[in-house]
Amino acid sequence: MNLANMMKQAQQVQKRLQDAQKDLAQAEITAQSGNGAVTVTCDGHGKFKSIKLTKQAINAENPDSIDDETVEMLEDLITTAMNQATQDATKKMQDKMKGIVPAGINIPGLF
Repeated sequence: MNLANMMKQAQQVQKRLQDAQKDLAQAEITAQSGNGAVTVTCDGHGKFKSIKLTKQAINAENPDSIDDETVEMLEDLITTAMNQATQDATKKMQDKMKGIVPAGINIPGLF
């Protein structure tokens, strides 16, 4: 196999990897627990996107005592905390890996 063919194949693989990364970023994966009381959505990379709660998840004994604003406030608070924790964990991982991986070497998805 000549060098030109190898370079062409490498470019094709790189393009397919970029396309796969884009598809994963746009994907939405949803999971539920408590018979639908809690619904969490992530992208294809596992990055947290949102949480939805039912009134029953907050107060199973008296769900009618919970108003919609309270549900939205709790969803927003949890979403903010989850996103901050994810960002902090990513930064910590990147900082730790920078000390291990030699300068100039770029590992996709790591930095």
